[in-house]
Amino acid sequence: MGITERLAKASDKFYDRMRSAEAGSVADTEPTGSIDDLKGRKYCVLVSYRKNGQPIPSPLWFGVADGKLYFHTSPDGYKVKRIRNNPAVLVAPCGSRGKPKGPPFAGKARVVDGTEEAVAEGALKSNYGIGRRIYTALGRSVPAVYVEVTPV
Repeated sequence: MGITERLAKASDKFYDRMRSAEAGSVADTEPTGSIDDLKGRKYCVLVSYRKNGQPIPSPLWFGVADGKLYFHTSPDGYKVKRIRNNPAVLVAPCGSRGKPKGPPFAGKARVVDGTEEAVAEGALKSNYGIGRRIYTALGRSVPAVYVEVTPV
């Protein structure tokens, strides 16, 4: 594992520790929200589920295109493993640490294939502009996948 990958993993652990204790409350909230609740937001909290059904909240950057949410993550991370095992997720607008800012909506998540990556990256760039470009150029040059969440 190279230095870039080690730094990326350390960064992920840091953000996991900084997560708001309220992020988990999304799993206990009735999914009455919609993807439109994310307009103008920079963060959302995604709740995915372990095999035993335990909800795991993850605050993340996202983009929206064609009524679907997209995010970028590690291909071998636990989030992707949970989604491949159970694609049912909840998504709610939140602050940078995961404190919910509205009700969640229910969705179905999947890892996108290579032909769809341009749409996903375009959605992220449209939500973050120059910040996304700088982050991509200077930060995470480690392998990653895009995940699509379709509201259900």
